[in-house]
Amino acid sequence: MSTDNDPFLWLEEIESEQALDWAREQNERSVEFLESHPLFAPIHERNLDILTADDRIAYPSLRGGQIYNFWRDAEHVRGIWRMTSRENFRDERPEWDTIIDVDALAEAEDENWVWGGASCRYPDYDRCIIGLSIGGADANVRREFNLETREFVEDGFVLPESKSYISWRDRDSVFFGPAFEDEQMTTSEYPRQVYIWRRGTDRSEAELVFEAERDDVLVWGSRFWDGDTPWDMIVRLPSFFTREYHVLRDGETIRVDVPDDANVAGIIGGQLLVELKSDWTVGETTYAQGALLAADMESVLAGEPAFEVLFQPNERQAVNGVSTTENTVIVSILDKVTGQFLRFTRTEDGWERHALDVPPMGSLAVVSTDDRSNAFYFNYTGFLTPSRLYEADAAADTRRQIRSEPARFDTDGMEVEQFFATSADGERIPYFVVKPEGFEANGANPTLLAAYGGFEVARTPFYSGIIGSSWLERGGVYVLANIRGGGEFGPRWHQAGLRENRQRVFDDLIAVAEDLIERDITSAEHLGMQGGSNGGLLTGAVMVQRPELFNAVIIQVPLLDMQRYHLLLAGASWMAEYGNPDDPDDWAFMSQYSPYQNLDENADYPKAFVTPSTRDDRVHPGHARKFVARMLEQDHDVLYYENIEGGHGGAANLKQSAYISALIYAYLHDRLNPASRD
Repeated sequence: MSTDNDPFLWLEEIESEQALDWAREQNERSVEFLESHPLFAPIHERNLDILTADDRIAYPSLRGGQIYNFWRDAEHVRGIWRMTSRENFRDERPEWDTIIDVDALAEAEDENWVWGGASCRYPDYDRCIIGLSIGGADANVRREFNLETREFVEDGFVLPESKSYISWRDRDSVFFGPAFEDEQMTTSEYPRQVYIWRRGTDRSEAELVFEAERDDVLVWGSRFWDGDTPWDMIVRLPSFFTREYHVLRDGETIRVDVPDDANVAGIIGGQLLVELKSDWTVGETTYAQGALLAADMESVLAGEPAFEVLFQPNERQAVNGVSTTENTVIVSILDKVTGQFLRFTRTEDGWERHALDVPPMGSLAVVSTDDRSNAFYFNYTGFLTPSRLYEADAAADTRRQIRSEPARFDTDGMEVEQFFATSADGERIPYFVVKPEGFEANGANPTLLAAYGGFEVARTPFYSGIIGSSWLERGGVYVLANIRGGGEFGPRWHQAGLRENRQRVFDDLIAVAEDLIERDITSAEHLGMQGGSNGGLLTGAVMVQRPELFNAVIIQVPLLDMQRYHLLLAGASWMAEYGNPDDPDDWAFMSQYSPYQNLDENADYPKAFVTPSTRDDRVHPGHARKFVARMLEQDHDVLYYENIEGGHGGAANLKQSAYISALIYAYLHDRLNPASRD
């Protein structure tokens, strides 16, 4: 297939008037239909109440013994960045000290600011680099901020809007990677150079210390701290899943000798922590895929490492995260897609392992740790269990609940079950089914199937007031599928769906859909699926391959034209996941599933709902535009809503999130629950 005669290439012009006029026309048509649904208004109102509720959990970020939090509500639509003490944070209503009011800043500077995060200087945390995005794009303006005076530093470290990076090195220097001009960027449009930029000098005078290749994904510099010991590290990504770690010492770089696909998880007590993504043989010892290893950092740099295995997962386990406190390592484990925490401490006799006391049978996530103590915060949740925030001590293995999200929907009579579907190649694929009150296996239940299936991202049970009130309380079934391509069972689960094996990911979702129908949980008439980004590619491809299985398809901020994805924005960075369409061998398998190229005018597709964002500078909105334009050309019925702001997240603020979500659930009820229009 060739793009030479593609009539819709003009839709890849992100903000051209012609393309925007086309998007506005599609928006108007779709919004008029969806807002007319009788459930749109009550769902929209309820969504806004949930998203802006004052009793949501304010999740903490520990810095220098203080609690920082970014908060948005009805009064602060863009949000406020604020702080309090750990002691004060334990109160039900802590006293917050506002540092930056983004709404006020946007008004004062007449700019559509969206919060892009704060990186603060260790160990004093007296200066921060503040990221501010225009309309929610990945590209940020970055400005140095003085936490003591509460002012931006006029002559400090400042970068104009770009995908450049900047990170603290010491009081008066930063690592800096420019992304302003083509020669400074990789083909993925990320920085390919590392500079040290010293205070009081012009950006153009920064010292170049490392340069990656043009076809790499990106490179960055960062200072790792091991207590009071700094480690200057340069991380080069030749591809999305390969990394080189280089220690910068005395003006020279020393390569850290670990496998290209391994991940350095941290340095603690002089010990380097390494996560393996494939088997690794060192001398006569083979360390297995998925293992977490540790070795003395200096011995690694000297080429004489003696690695120890901290944790080796079995086939149904995975390391889902590694965090460090002052002298402990907290390893988040998935075991059959439920969470556990293991603590490792270094003694004279080696590493000691201990299972931390946490609530059972739910999803766990470390929220924040403290490198000056063993304190940390973690979150516990489940489909029918509102999130709970715990303050804990990793060394003492103590915890106490300090916050609980109020119930946003009535769970009486609801239940969760885990089932397994058999995919085309015989692999068993787990999935969760959340059943509403009064559920009967009669094939008539409106059912929403969600999945992601890419980049080793694990989808675990979670509590959502919006899903609960918009869908479950109204008789809908919610299904979360743990398909391959994700990280639910570690690297092998991800690698099973890479490149030429991508069809397995689609087959897995198809198998779950068929299993739902076979169990009479639902039927094709009442079954819909939802996915965003890589998940948008998933739902687009499965719709094109098996349209008869679904009556609703939600495709959000998607990749859909796999012949040109690598030429658009950050697309080239994902070739390790999907393949290179310019390579005939790769295009041979990619062409079999690329949704845009495989649309068929004779097929009977369900009425899909496609939602990109104009300000998305990660996945190009042209994917969605061209896909919908071709569907319309082929006389297929399709709905489309392009948010002009929002970036890859799809929405720039809580009001936009509530509105788009209401459009989605009005669509789902219209397609899968026809009686809802009565």
